[in-house]
Amino acid sequence: MWHIDPVSLRLFIAVCEEGAISKASEREFIAPSAVSKRIADIEADIGTPMLLRSKKGVVPTPAGQALLRHARQLLRSMERLQGELSEYAEGARGHVKILANVSSIIEFLPEELSDFMLENAHIHVDIEERFSPDVVRGVAEGQADLGVCRKSMVSGDLEFIDYRSDHLAVVVNGDHPLAGRTQIAFAETLDYDHLGLSAYATLNAYMQRAAAQAGGEVRFRTHVSSFDAAYRLIHVGLGLGIFPSEAVSRYTDLFDLKVIPLTDDWALGQFVICVRDAEALSLSARRLLNHLLARVPASSMP
Repeated sequence: MWHIDPVSLRLFIAVCEEGAISKASEREFIAPSAVSKRIADIEADIGTPMLLRSKKGVVPTPAGQALLRHARQLLRSMERLQGELSEYAEGARGHVKILANVSSIIEFLPEELSDFMLENAHIHVDIEERFSPDVVRGVAEGQADLGVCRKSMVSGDLEFIDYRSDHLAVVVNGDHPLAGRTQIAFAETLDYDHLGLSAYATLNAYMQRAAAQAGGEVRFRTHVSSFDAAYRLIHVGLGLGIFPSEAVSRYTDLFDLKVIPLTDDWALGQFVICVRDAEALSLSARRLLNHLLARVPASSMP
């Protein structure tokens, strides 16, 4: 029977994620020879190769993929056990990792997490920005306790809990020909230059499809990498943007922006919180989940 060694499991995960023993050794601050020895010991104990080695690096064999999946689950379970024992012994102490897409971070998560940490001073929360598909993948692989992503990305065997909604709108400056409108259909924006946001690549593609269905196309004058850059370019009249109104509201006065709600059905976006198993969450993660769900305004519910 193979003796399960948490250190070896952690190193094996690092090798698979980095694709090279040398990179894994740098990440884990351990000599490459020591990493190789650990992997070799696993293979000898189990009796089958765990990695396919080549000049380009390493990839897990089918047996290695099975080990990788269970190794992640085992280490997460061990972390959860340690965290819960600590919580029982010392009160509400723990560590929670959350993956979230850019929209949720821009629109509402920082305030919610700030309030949570003020109320739970002994719980440490890490948040990492990912694209929605990567949020789902990361939670499924055990890289985080909770994930916040778009409902359109729901897939796999995770639990998905309806969370919040937002509403796409046309954003222009005060001198734009559309500035006086109170609402607008997306097709009416096709006569004007658009600004694309790199973080919204999925939305940009969806807009292109919607434009094609309307018999036109979206003219992207340029793409930018952040909301702040987009607001500045809109402010000086280089185009209009399609963004969630909830992400723009606090910047309208600063950049003299006009926010015009879209009337299209697809303009309503929905967020979900994803977890592997809500019942198996640590006390700290469950407390954060309950906090997030309890603080949702009625107007923001899906």
